[in-house]
Amino acid sequence: MQTHDVDQELVAAGTDVALTRCRGDNHTMAAAARASDGRIITAVNAYHFTGGPCAELVLVGTAAAQGAYDLRTIVAVGDRGRGIVPPCGRCRQVLLDYFPLIDVVVGPASHPRAVPVTDLLPETYVWADHQLDAP
Repeated sequence: MQTHDVDQELVAAGTDVALTRCRGDNHTMAAAARASDGRIITAVNAYHFTGGPCAELVLVGTAAAQGAYDLRTIVAVGDRGRGIVPPCGRCRQVLLDYFPLIDVVVGPASHPRAVPVTDLLPETYVWADHQLDAP
């Protein structure tokens, strides 16, 4: 597995949002991403008994709303001191489809590492590769 230096400022931003914005059962996860222009974008999940989007998915929409279409690194942090939480399978697939070169911060707080999203989904299905060309 390939690893890169961990963006500590990004992890700190995600941790801060988890501590200050995740309250109660509706918002339990925070995400932070570094855009190619250097900005850090943050978001929280929107839990609902019908499902609801994970913090990483809310972040993808928030980034687009702010004109950040090229995210380089992302991290998710749990509330109540849970620390860095790896993305679920759905989020891994969405991140791969939107940002195939993105790094994802995973691992315990004592030894976090940034890995390419492709390492989190070996032998993966790439949605764009299976689309028919438009007529």
